[in-house]
Amino acid sequence: MKEKTSRALGEEAARTSTSAVASNAPVILSNEPGSFAWGVLAKRHPALIQQVRDAFPYGRRQHEALDALLDEITNGVVEPLAPAERDHERWAVSGQEHFGRSWYDAPFLWAESYFYRRLLGAVGYFGSGSWQGVDPFAPFKKAELGGDAVEEELRALDALANVSAVERATALLHASLWGNRADLGFRVAAGEPEAGDAAAPALVADDSALLWRLLPVGAGSTVAVVADNAGRELIPDLILIDHLLEQRHADRVVLHVKPYPYYVSDAMTADVVDCLRRLIEAPGEASRTGGRLWKAMAAGNLEVRTHPFFCAPQPYGEMPEDLRGEFESAALTILKGDLNYRRLVGDQLWHATASFADLTSYFPGAVAALRTLKSDVIVGLEEGTLDALERSGDAWRTSGTHALIQVRQ
Repeated sequence: MKEKTSRALGEEAARTSTSAVASNAPVILSNEPGSFAWGVLAKRHPALIQQVRDAFPYGRRQHEALDALLDEITNGVVEPLAPAERDHERWAVSGQEHFGRSWYDAPFLWAESYFYRRLLGAVGYFGSGSWQGVDPFAPFKKAELGGDAVEEELRALDALANVSAVERATALLHASLWGNRADLGFRVAAGEPEAGDAAAPALVADDSALLWRLLPVGAGSTVAVVADNAGRELIPDLILIDHLLEQRHADRVVLHVKPYPYYVSDAMTADVVDCLRRLIEAPGEASRTGGRLWKAMAAGNLEVRTHPFFCAPQPYGEMPEDLRGEFESAALTILKGDLNYRRLVGDQLWHATASFADLTSYFPGAVAALRTLKSDVIVGLEEGTLDALERSGDAWRTSGTHALIQVRQ
């Protein structure tokens, strides 16, 4: 047997250390009535089934499958995929401890991911019929992309055209951060977020200075961006990417998206194209930005990639080696959104002051999380910040009114 390299030993030690830390925090389940995770399974998922049903003229077969899925998640137990399904074996392995049990007793991350896989199966997305490859969430994405809110946000770009590069960088980073409020799945069960209590900061952690130090101008680096949502979030992500390339914070950006529909509004390659067209068709600075990005893709300075792991129910600590190599070669990996954060630090009941650096020590290379808070998981807070948030009385962990920028060098 060949001896392990020092790098391999280091990575193994980091994973072991992270695993040891992780054992101290309970995995989040959905079986506590009134909890955020319970609400997702009990309210958001049934509502989403109805919305998907109403959005398309599905036939009898799809309607029966959606009815069966609704009955299963509300009254039944977790059923495995049929043996003939393309990814039966992968889900059989990850779900072997959960099949035959209540959906609410499975880990929240797994149950939520498996629900979306089952929803796609119910509408025939992976089948051989006429509904194969039809994104069941496309009507929601298109409606948002064509809405007045996007129009207003694109017009605001003109005001940034003549400010300093530093001011523009800050504004675009924050636009990318807060764009996650546009998560369509989040809005199925909640209204638009309102401003938080003035005593509790809306930005609960801010490592933006370190983020920019890791991306010095002219360093010739590659930046990886792992997208979350399409539409109103993906557009500011793309505008931020344009800034990174235009101001030479990066020579190349790799944008990672989902290989198929996931979590309602998650971005795929088709959504990237739709957003680029939306930019180009807009007036002023938005159109110029879209044109630069289109050319950057043709030149290879912006590349869109995907990987099956982005639709998997495992944390990033279990990512395959090929994806690990992708992130390792980047000067910085920027992970967008709530789901990526849960997979980065572990979907567990951490104390909010647990170390972000320790919990992400396994990750190959520098990593940044840009996330609005829409689930219970949170780490890396200062004690004083946590105290102020708790005193506010707000549902700050899950309401989408607070956000963070956390970086591990």
